[in-house]
Amino acid sequence: MTIKTYAPEVIAAQPIGAWSGEAYRRVVGGLREQLAVEGLTQPHWWTLNHVAGRPGGWKRTTLIERLTPYDDQDTDFDAVLDDLIARGWLTEDADTALTLTGDGEAARLRARERNLRIHERTHEGIAPEDFVTTVNVLRRMVANLGGNGNLPD
Repeated sequence: MTIKTYAPEVIAAQPIGAWSGEAYRRVVGGLREQLAVEGLTQPHWWTLNHVAGRPGGWKRTTLIERLTPYDDQDTDFDAVLDDLIARGWLTEDADTALTLTGDGEAARLRARERNLRIHERTHEGIAPEDFVTTVNVLRRMVANLGGNGNLPD
């Protein structure tokens, strides 16, 4: 898609909240749409990825504490975990340690492929160094306004 070119002073006067909000709605909306094809929500996706990254290393309570700050939908994470367990994609032992099953890993990989398509569309026509600059500018803005501008651990 071709977009118009504007003078730097016109761009500099643009409301960052409007543009960052629109970008958020477009990117997250595309991701949520793709996840829905697999019957997943973003919290399902986050859960599958975290558990895949540390098999048996997440307990229910600590995983919920980790994911809650990223949630903007007032998600019941216990219900998400219970849903993934009911699907047979996740197991929980007596200590509440969580592990992905083979079916859970297969679902995670399918969802990952769908998300990569959105990622690729998002990055079309953007040089990697421009993307890095954009993220660093947004990180600085977040920090300037009292938020955490660091990347998640």
